[in-house]
Amino acid sequence: MTQTVPISDEQIRQLFDFFYGKIRVDPDLGPMFERAIPGDWVPHLPKMYDFWSSVMLTKYKGNPVAVHQRIEGLEIGLFDRWLDLFGESCGELLDEETAGLFWLKAVRIAESLKLALFYRPDRRWPESAL
Repeated sequence: MTQTVPISDEQIRQLFDFFYGKIRVDPDLGPMFERAIPGDWVPHLPKMYDFWSSVMLTKYKGNPVAVHQRIEGLEIGLFDRWLDLFGESCGELLDEETAGLFWLKAVRIAESLKLALFYRPDRRWPESAL
């Protein structure tokens, strides 16, 4: 897939403001995110902008696995709901090609996080992850 329009930091900020607005009101993800990020999301959002800017524009230096290990109530099946809302947000705000680029990265990130957080060689992989 060749990108015709470069992705900008402004586009990333708009997408994640919009997307996290959906997260906050989602009945499955909202309560978990509210526990992890209580109250004011202003300090958290720049971290998301930086992370996705790094992913899409190759800049990030951080440890998302360690951050997600601390989230109370995080279950493997919630990654599917996160991807649903992310895909919706991309489709509503971005052109098809740019949305596809974000979607591919999001799926890879979700799979990597699921493996890092939930896979244990001595246990069966959860049915909800299949």
